Amino acid sequence: MAAGDLHTVALKTDGTLWAWGFNGYGQLGNGTTTDSHVPVQVGTGFAFVAAGAYHTVAVNTDGTLWAWVMNTVGQIGDGTTTDALVPVQVGTSFASVAAGYLHTLALKTDGTLWTWGWNYTGQLGNGTAVLSSSPLRVGGW
Repeated sequence: MAAGDLHTVALKTDGTLWAWGFNGYGQLGNGTTTDSHVPVQVGTGFAFVAAGAYHTVAVNTDGTLWAWVMNTVGQIGDGTTTDALVPVQVGTSFASVAAGYLHTLALKTDGTLWTWGWNYTGQLGNGTAVLSSSPLRVGGW
């Protein structure tokens, strides 16, 4: 399970992903902006989940990476800054994921580390302070 700024996401042992709480930007991933005081199902087949302040990312058991919600600085990683009210696929061959305030980190199955989103203080680890709306490989991993 993971806690965002005002929303919570959790995985059940059967791989179903659930979310609840504030949904003003679509944090619950169910296509609405209506808050929920009880868990609503986001999808199935998930193995890992992480929540940032206003975005959520999850790795499916097939290695696909999915993200949704606020995307003002590219924290979803789909190459845009367009918000997503439902999960959008970011890539394949991912093993795990973590979410910061407005940035995301993900480990691929080949052991490489990838980051994207807000980079004001260099949190993407690529030697710059420029945001990225697409995954960037962090060297040395």
